[in-house]
Amino acid sequence: MKPQHKTLPTRFAWRAGALVLALLSAATALGFLWEPHVSLASQAMLYVLAVVIASYTLEPLASVVCALGAVTAFNFFFVPPRWTFEVDSQQNLISLVTMLVVALVVSRLAADLRRKTASAHLSASRARQMQSLSAALAEAASPQAMLGLGQAALAQAFAGPIAIALRSEGGALVFPDDLSQDVPPTVCDGMLTCMREAAALGPGTGRWPGLNAWYIPLGSAIQMQGAACIQDISAADQAGREHAVALCGLLAQALWRMKLAADMQAAQSQAQRQQVQSTFLAAISHDLRTPLAAVLGAASALQSQGEKLGIAEQQALQDSIIREARYLSTLTENTLQLLQLTNAAQALRRSWESMEEVVGAVLGRMRPRDLLHRITAKVPQGLPLVEADPVLLAQLLDNLLDNALKYSDGPITVVVSSAAGAMHLSVKDRGGEIAPEVRAQLFKPYARGDQGGPHGSGLGLALCLAIATAHGAELQWMARSGGGNHFRFSLPLSAAQPLSEEA
Repeated sequence: MKPQHKTLPTRFAWRAGALVLALLSAATALGFLWEPHVSLASQAMLYVLAVVIASYTLEPLASVVCALGAVTAFNFFFVPPRWTFEVDSQQNLISLVTMLVVALVVSRLAADLRRKTASAHLSASRARQMQSLSAALAEAASPQAMLGLGQAALAQAFAGPIAIALRSEGGALVFPDDLSQDVPPTVCDGMLTCMREAAALGPGTGRWPGLNAWYIPLGSAIQMQGAACIQDISAADQAGREHAVALCGLLAQALWRMKLAADMQAAQSQAQRQQVQSTFLAAISHDLRTPLAAVLGAASALQSQGEKLGIAEQQALQDSIIREARYLSTLTENTLQLLQLTNAAQALRRSWESMEEVVGAVLGRMRPRDLLHRITAKVPQGLPLVEADPVLLAQLLDNLLDNALKYSDGPITVVVSSAAGAMHLSVKDRGGEIAPEVRAQLFKPYARGDQGGPHGSGLGLALCLAIATAHGAELQWMARSGGGNHFRFSLPLSAAQPLSEEA
């Protein structure tokens, strides 16, 4: 696809001369061989055939030389008087002149056809390159990757040194790592100038024609993305300049689309973050009022009327303060964790954990709330370890058990099992089955399925789902056989388990 130089090297000139000599020698030999059987005009056609072959095989200059040599050889070997360059009759002179004109016209037509054919092949090749570059840019994941694709395309299309750079926020040039040390200051100045003027510079562009390079901006004045420099070019290569501008325009459009997509995604993330934060603030401000009012009222009653109240009344107020304070603590912890899991992109602090230890720790903390000993656990021995965040895993189980204690009266069972490449943690209760119209909103923040039950923020199950999603796990609700609810957390197991010393 790179343009070829018109000046032939010496070895190609010798090769062309040898081919011309071979064609003329073959025509002369055939002319002598067929002389007894053909006329002088037929012998002339052998030389015309040699000129046609040379015109379709060699460069224009070599084909013209072949045409002149054919007329000279035909005159010397066959036109009377033979073995001289003289012509004895007007008829033979007209034949020689006609043969020369025909040979030159054939040579010119063949050269034009070769040039147009080469131009058509070059245009088709450049069109295929544009299509290939467009497809590659659509799959690029970063501006630097797009810059590398653009540099490779320009280097494939043009022989001269290529320099290409992105425009930073401050207006400076950002070159690929392999070019940052090799770009001369003059090239950098030209690239900065073409970005500032938002126009191509160099021979044939009408701007700075004395330069030995094309400086092409990547974009327009309002969406400038960078610039490219193509050195050692020709002012007469208009098609090449148009192709370079087209390649740079394609690259600029791809860079602009990526920037727009990134800005749109950032704006959507910011809007979503603001909406989530506004929702959380509104809900928290609403849910904090009731427990704070209860704590304030109970504390004020103890402070002002403590001596007048009986022991049972004082104990009831203290229990109310503890209960509401525990609810506030749970609400705050769930809110902070849900905000962090919803908005933060940081990775979880995973470690190898034993489900027996996690379940045991959570059940130990639940004892003060489970005064009737409703919770039982079935955790078999020999279970594989799980790679998870132990704090979040414990918080998930704590929330599931807290919901079961609030919204059910019968026994609650915690079951841990390992099957189908996953660790399953189930919490089963005998409470009222969740209504079908509520199930779609079950795991959404501030969506509560209870009617007139104990107060709650509606964050517990939403946080459980967020914890499961962060671990690449699943959290499902199922109706329990015989009545009740079954929440199952399924965490994929890692194929590689740690050694016993590490565990």
